[in-house]
Amino acid sequence: MNVENQDQEKQSSNFIFIILGAVLGAVTGAGAGFLLAQRIEEGEEIQLTAGDGIKIGGSIITFLRQISSLGNQ
Repeated sequence: MNVENQDQEKQSSNFIFIILGAVLGAVTGAGAGFLLAQRIEEGEEIQLTAGDGIKIGGSIITFLRQISSLGNQ
C-alpha cells in the first residue's frame, strides 16, 4: 500500500510540473505574440529570416537543456 501511495504522489507531482510548464509556455508565447503585434501596429515591418529562426530555435534548445539539468549539480 505504501508503494502505491508513493507512485500516486509521484504521478501527481509530475502532472503539476507538466501543467505548470504548459501554462508558462502559453503565457510566454502570448507575450511574444503581443510584443510582435505592438511592433506591427507601430508601423515597424517585421521580417524574420531563416537565420533568425535558427537563432531562436537554438536559444530554445539551450533553455530547455538548462531546465533539464536543474538539480544535477
